[in-house]
Amino acid sequence: MNVAAKAALDRAAALPLWQAPQQVALLGGGITNFNVSLVDQGKRYVVRVGQDIPLHQIMRFNEHAVHSAAQAIGVAPAIVHAEPGILVLEFINGTPLDEASVRQDDMLARIIPLIKRCHTDAMQQVRGPILTFWVFHVLRDYAATLRDGGSPYVAKLDALLRTARQLEQDVGPVQLVLGHNDLLAANFLEDGDRLWLLDWEYGGFNSPLFDLAGLASNNELSQAQECAMLESYFEAPLTPQLAHQYHAMKCASLLRETMWSMVSEIHSEIDFDYAQYTDKNLMRFQAALSDFQNT
Repeated sequence: MNVAAKAALDRAAALPLWQAPQQVALLGGGITNFNVSLVDQGKRYVVRVGQDIPLHQIMRFNEHAVHSAAQAIGVAPAIVHAEPGILVLEFINGTPLDEASVRQDDMLARIIPLIKRCHTDAMQQVRGPILTFWVFHVLRDYAATLRDGGSPYVAKLDALLRTARQLEQDVGPVQLVLGHNDLLAANFLEDGDRLWLLDWEYGGFNSPLFDLAGLASNNELSQAQECAMLESYFEAPLTPQLAHQYHAMKCASLLRETMWSMVSEIHSEIDFDYAQYTDKNLMRFQAALSDFQNT
């Protein structure tokens, strides 16, 4: 266990709301924060420990606000306590999904309405200032961070930014919703009765296409599933214009995940193989871009 992980455990256990914390342990899954599980007075909780990470556009006041909105519509665990760098949540006894589970048609039929509820109903519950997550701004900012940090990927940046500018034009004007913006399979939790959506640290106003593209690319949905997803979400047949905008956003989503990992390689203290993650997502991005350019 590294120093940062030990500090997270110690801080979670020392919070003043506990009477006698027990079974304090790290949970897997966090690659921008630490998730700590503990039991107090017979009840289990999860403590999210993480500071602001401006270079990843993560601000914990924003996470608190958007998580609260998702909680208000019943899709995120209840917040028990919050303070700078800390979010204490009720423990949900469930199983995180994996990519294969997300790809099941019956599971997608549950996930898509859940996402739409977050986009629409949770948006009505937001209070206070909220960040906007515009992927093309994120890409430009990541490129500057990589140059400043002397990243080994600097030679690739000019070409990647040219591609990003073209993708931004292809996406065109967008509708704003309250997006989750990090729809990895493990952020969905199945408790046997309903689905929960976890980890709102990237939440903020965005195009609905970003969440839909992220869901598809992160979980490798088939082309037929992507078409069905878009028609289900928008409740209309898929038009060539929407398909074009969606696939541009899908490429941008994959590029963002790739550059996120590039930045994490030189800045993160979390024990995670970011280089391997970069390679995996760069290949996914290149494949999606090739498909998009050849359509």
